[in-house]
Amino acid sequence: MKPVWIVDDDRSIRWVLEKTLTREGIPFKSFASASEAISQLEQGVEPPQVLMSDIRMPGQSGLELLQEVKTRFPSVPVIIMTAYSDLESAVAAFQGGAFEYLPKPFDVDQAVELIRRAIDESMHQSGAMEEEGLVPEILGQAPAMQEVFRAIGRLALSHATVLITGESGSGKELVARALHRHSPRSDKPFIAINTAAIPKDLLESELFGHERGAFTGAQAQRRGRFEQAESGTLFLDEIGDMPSELQTRLLRVLSDGHFYRVGGHSPIKANVRVIAATHQNLESRVKEGLFREDLFHRLNVIRIRLPSLRERREDIPLLTRHFLQKSARELGVETKRLSEAALKYLQGLDFQGNVRQLENLCHWLTVMAPGQQVEVGDLPGELRESVPVSLATDWESALEGEVDRLLVRGVPDVHGVLAQTFERILISRALAHTGGRRIEAAQALGIGRNTITRKIADLGIDGGKEAATE
Repeated sequence: MKPVWIVDDDRSIRWVLEKTLTREGIPFKSFASASEAISQLEQGVEPPQVLMSDIRMPGQSGLELLQEVKTRFPSVPVIIMTAYSDLESAVAAFQGGAFEYLPKPFDVDQAVELIRRAIDESMHQSGAMEEEGLVPEILGQAPAMQEVFRAIGRLALSHATVLITGESGSGKELVARALHRHSPRSDKPFIAINTAAIPKDLLESELFGHERGAFTGAQAQRRGRFEQAESGTLFLDEIGDMPSELQTRLLRVLSDGHFYRVGGHSPIKANVRVIAATHQNLESRVKEGLFREDLFHRLNVIRIRLPSLRERREDIPLLTRHFLQKSARELGVETKRLSEAALKYLQGLDFQGNVRQLENLCHWLTVMAPGQQVEVGDLPGELRESVPVSLATDWESALEGEVDRLLVRGVPDVHGVLAQTFERILISRALAHTGGRRIEAAQALGIGRNTITRKIADLGIDGGKEAATE
């Protein structure tokens, strides 16, 4: 469960609520002002399970905080704390979407009951959104994804051309659709085309259409994607693979707003917003002469970089839960859930296929995992053979991941294997640090000279190179 946020400039109120929530085993965070809480949200910190806020505070008020939270996270219940003299403000709070108000001075048991009701409401709303398919169009709470959300918000009223970059499977088309959905063109068509998936000879006709008789087989006039997207948005995926001759035609459309159908002689005006995407480094392709520099600058008006899943590992639990529920709905079965060990294991994987790979994995688990709770051993074999990266800088987390990997593979004598590896690394690094001098290495490690000599021999450490004769 996410923490309950307490926002109040009165230190005694914060102290009482902190002690109460600690006693009840409910996680929390405290803030002395609304501006502190809003700053946390702007930095992409995970939103609270429930927000409790006073109304009247120095600086920004609780009502302003309420509005900010409801705008960003409408499903978060907000409890407004107020003195009896502030009941008019409480009415305003309800009108702003507050879950409930808590009069001051309040009874501690009453506060706990209200907080638990709000937590239940939060859990229910979250589950209902998943079950009904009312999930956000793009999921992500990592700071890198919050930057993407902010960019989409800033572009809400813009008609500007956008270039989306990111690895394959990271969700570039979802961002393009979100840009369209939040734009002034939202009631017009959104047309998507993958320029790398269509043969070079057909791509021109796909984009610009053709006249009857323009080429063999053209028995009727055909409207291309630019015409189909009229007044709306045209999404050009994998733009980096577009053939050079078509790059020239696209540049002309972006420059003067007109194009010709294949075999046509009359210019057609294009009122289309172009959003392009690529997994390639267009700057490098420009230098290599594979992509027109002038077209690159036409497309690169505003750029949104979509992070890989490796850069937003904290989103893996959220995405996994969503994809497992989605697959369960599609197949008409009960939703699988991952154990803590399995979830931690997934968070350590590289996921070269990004979110698409994770979604495919969740579908596989829904079909193939034997029980309702998915353990590490239930993951596909190729993933169990992968070596998870450490999610933290401390060696204990890395060791936990390695233990899980060896246990899953059924390696015998895991303790012996890891103990030897640990001692080998320990002694080798100590010898390297002392320039191969065994006595100094032994003293640094807190072991005897005879012990380190024996270990060097037992563990197969090259004493001739790593431990000079003393």
